[in-house]
Amino acid sequence: MDGSNQIDSYISSLEGWKKELVSRLREIVLKSDSNIVEEWKWGAPVWSKDGLVCSVSAFKNHVGMNFFKGASLDDEGGIFNNGLDSKKMRSIKFLEGEKVNEKGIQGLIQASITLNEAG
Repeated sequence: MDGSNQIDSYISSLEGWKKELVSRLREIVLKSDSNIVEEWKWGAPVWSKDGLVCSVSAFKNHVGMNFFKGASLDDEGGIFNNGLDSKKMRSIKFLEGEKVNEKGIQGLIQASITLNEAG
């Protein structure tokens, strides 16, 4: 099964707000760059282009969106709220009912791709 189909299956297995949020985050990622690649790694949806960009996972009480090179990204909007002490990664931890900053997330995705393309 390819990455997109595995992600479809993963989202289908979720319930309620987590299912809706993971599906929405996927849409945001795919809208950010038409050439981004969907993959299934480490038991989670992962997106890449010229290197790893981000992943999304549902946990017991939250949904997490991890940016593999997040520490190297300019987070002017203060979107990252988890993993701030990590040397490479940064993440966004979403709780039920929280608003999603679609424009800010798209900016982080595009910056991640630009960073990957630069080498």
